[in-house]
Amino acid sequence: MAGWFTGRSAAGGSNGAGKDDSSGLAALVELRDVVKTYKNEAGTFPALRGVSLRVHPGEFVAVIGKSGSGKSTLINMITGIDRPTSGEVIVGGTRVNRLSEGKTAVWRGRTIGVVFQFFQLLPMLTVVENVMLPMDFCHMYPARERRERAMALLAKVDVADQALKLPTAISGGQQQRVAIARALANDPPIIAADEPTGNLDSKTAASVFDLFGGLTEQGKTILMVTHDKDLATRVTRAVVVADGLIVDGVEGA
Repeated sequence: MAGWFTGRSAAGGSNGAGKDDSSGLAALVELRDVVKTYKNEAGTFPALRGVSLRVHPGEFVAVIGKSGSGKSTLINMITGIDRPTSGEVIVGGTRVNRLSEGKTAVWRGRTIGVVFQFFQLLPMLTVVENVMLPMDFCHMYPARERRERAMALLAKVDVADQALKLPTAISGGQQQRVAIARALANDPPIIAADEPTGNLDSKTAASVFDLFGGLTEQGKTILMVTHDKDLATRVTRAVVVADGLIVDGVEGA
């Protein structure tokens, strides 16, 4: 994936996209003055109020803040799950907020592995079939190789022995490991996780967190929303969100 990033950042770099002027390094993720406003019957609610952020390759960034602070909305901007009301979201040289819905889905499948708090595994598919799904959707890797790759990823997260079971037949911690394997299916440069340990006991949460740390050591860039301040102390950088603003940790070291 190093080659993917180099090529895409070079394309974006021609107009300055993703460049950190202070260091000359290309940011893998950049948010520029991102505003997100939701409207409902009660009125208008600003979830993000002009957020700017750079994340460089290989960083492990924890996004922390109270419930309703805007941290999940921030991650959703980066993954393209949601779109900003105004501002720019640039990932690997791609202006995500300008992609169509269809192109966003394919782009996300190839670029960002998403891990959710409640796993989001398809209950009618076996564990190994869940991991194969992103490869099938994005037509990544020859079809004959996908099952073998899925099994290798399950082995990497220590749940290969659960491969033929349905998600409901395994524990929550095992399901989250499967979700991480699925996020890695297409070898994306970025993993975005929204409260991935929030539904786990402390021991299992620490084990899952260690998995993310190992992925960073292997070159992945991790963005993780978490309430767990103890875990957040073990990352490259903690970004603190409050009232729709980043109040600390906006720049890397």
